Amino acid sequence: MNIAEELRNIGISDKKIPEIKAGDTVKVYQKIKEGDKERIQAFEGLVIAVSSGTGVNATITVRKIVQGVGVEKVIPVYSTNVEKIEVKKRSKVRRAKLYYMRERTGKSARLKETLVSDKEFEQAVEELAVQKAKEEAQKAKEEGPDVVENEVTPEEVAIVENEVVEEEVAPEEVAPEEVKKV
Repeated sequence: MNIAEELRNIGISDKKIPEIKAGDTVKVYQKIKEGDKERIQAFEGLVIAVSSGTGVNATITVRKIVQGVGVEKVIPVYSTNVEKIEVKKRSKVRRAKLYYMRERTGKSARLKETLVSDKEFEQAVEELAVQKAKEEAQKAKEEGPDVVENEVTPEEVAIVENEVVEEEVAPEEVAPEEVKKV
């Protein structure tokens, strides 16, 4: 790899960007400077194009409707002004560039959403559990070995995840006096 490619790819290793495709609805958090103050502003819209740029030059075109007027932004994915990018929804599309959405309004502008598969959902839950376990281990390490926190039991996990643990219920016993003879 030559020096020019290495310089281009410096910013890539720092950021973790989700896989973004045309048809995704994304929320982009950008740093905005107003005078000497800096704030973060969100821009949520439909990705109508993912540029052919690679590495640091990669951009996405995001479109949304504001008060009846279409607004598009070309956002450099690896810009230092982009704080993070979240994928809110995924839609089934058959084209790489959705420029035809510019002429569409109302019901004709709808795209068919694809649901996240159970496998992807379970994988995300597992990753979150591992991350929380690492954070607790780090916290325990900082507090010292003499402090022991309560361990979470599988039953508590089931309660937290709103899973109902079914218990066996004994049938009600009927007293012999209450039985009527016919």
